[in-house]
Amino acid sequence: MSAADLLNHLLNFVAPAFWTAALLALSARLVVPGPPRVAWPWRLALDAGVGVLVLVLGLVLTGHDGAMATWIALVLAMATTEWCLRRAWR
Repeated sequence: MSAADLLNHLLNFVAPAFWTAALLALSARLVVPGPPRVAWPWRLALDAGVGVLVLVLGLVLTGHDGAMATWIALVLAMATTEWCLRRAWR
């Protein structure tokens, strides 16, 4: 495998986490009213980090990429992170 192939595989592996983080960070104001407690670039970075961690854990636990349980865990973990960052329980 060449370096370009490796980079392509890594980028495609983390792409769902980054796209979901971007959508969450930019659209959270529509879902949770009020001013954000944390600026959107920080929310984007934290959501993406949580998402990549979930994808790696899903790969380790299931043995392959793209398991439905991993996608569900990705969405739930990132939504919970966004909920905590927005302090939506108040």
